[in-house]
Amino acid sequence: MTHPRHTPLAQSLAEGIRQGRLAVGSLLPTELELCVQHKLSRYAVRKALDELQELGLISRKKNVGTRVEAAKPPAGFTQSIATADELAQFGATHTRVVQSVEEVVVDLSLAQTLGCPGGTRWQRISSLRLDGGASSRPMGWTDVYVDAAYTDIGELARAQPKTLISAIIDDRYGRAIARIQQAVQGALIDRHLGEVLRADVGSPALRIVRRYLDSAGEAFEISVSIHPADRFTLSMQMDRTKDLT
Repeated sequence: MTHPRHTPLAQSLAEGIRQGRLAVGSLLPTELELCVQHKLSRYAVRKALDELQELGLISRKKNVGTRVEAAKPPAGFTQSIATADELAQFGATHTRVVQSVEEVVVDLSLAQTLGCPGGTRWQRISSLRLDGGASSRPMGWTDVYVDAAYTDIGELARAQPKTLISAIIDDRYGRAIARIQQAVQGALIDRHLGEVLRADVGSPALRIVRRYLDSAGEAFEISVSIHPADRFTLSMQMDRTKDLT
């Protein structure tokens, strides 16, 4: 897979900030210096800096430069994902802690959420997502439903906590993502999630359902994620088409 060229730079700079190599209050190299150091275009460097600024790690002022403002995002997490490759980067930077693996037969209510026929069998892998160490406040809870025939994926997901389950399926079974369908809805934190996510019961949340389709248009993985509203922001960019009048 190919990754947007600005994403590795953003990750490298963010890691340098987190580890203190780029201290809070210090100035980053200029855009031109970053272009030369990393052999990137000015556009790619600016996109990387945009990502860091959106996370609240840096500020940029004319005639001053790019200043490091914080060692980590001040609150929550902003996810800006436009491609499956960028989704893989999300998996690589946030830890999955598997809580349970079980085979389930979906009822009609769950089937409506998943967009699959009622009565179908799936393997459900339930996990906490952490943005940091084991003691960090969880970002969210995710139930991932995979083809029931993939009986070993649960343990592989447990053993590879920073690899997307879809990437594990691709590597193990050669079934790759051709398209991702995503739906975002408002939700409320129930009692179970309130305990595991350390959030108030009844507080607002975002529910994100993603359906991973193969080249034949069949869903081989479906994920349902719940994020407390104060810990997660989903952002996107929409460009006006050139032929629009």
